[in-house]
Amino acid sequence: MFHSPVKRSDLSAQSLLHERYKTGDFLDCFSVESDLPPRRAAEIITAFPGWAMALLRLRGLLVTPFDLSTTGPDADDKLGIFPVEHDDRTEVIAGFNDRHLDFRVSVLSENGRISLATWVRRHNLGGHLYLAAILPFHILIARNALARVKSASADPKRS
Repeated sequence: MFHSPVKRSDLSAQSLLHERYKTGDFLDCFSVESDLPPRRAAEIITAFPGWAMALLRLRGLLVTPFDLSTTGPDADDKLGIFPVEHDDRTEVIAGFNDRHLDFRVSVLSENGRISLATWVRRHNLGGHLYLAAILPFHILIARNALARVKSASADPKRS
């Protein structure tokens, strides 16, 4: 049987994402053992491997006719295309609002674990359809990202 170090988990009570969450919003969370600081883990998470970058390029082509953002808004501090809105010693939150949905990702360090949570508020049918279409890829990318965080934690030269 396949054993993954990445586990589905509940969002920590300490996460600032709780301030955003309302009934009907999407929220998922995965975690892995790691002693990395959240900013370093977030940098690893957003350094997508080639196959994930190919999926993001395809996404960009598919959403262009709908006038959805493919690069994120301008910001002084970004992780990938995601503007950082909060960064402290325990949690980094990044993301932005778009026409079809608002989303934020949280990378939280707590008790020797890194958690990656994604919050989404859908605004319309397009947001519902978009999330349904990308969800399998989102889970695959999130789990892979945390596996890379775990690998970097195990190999100090990689972190």
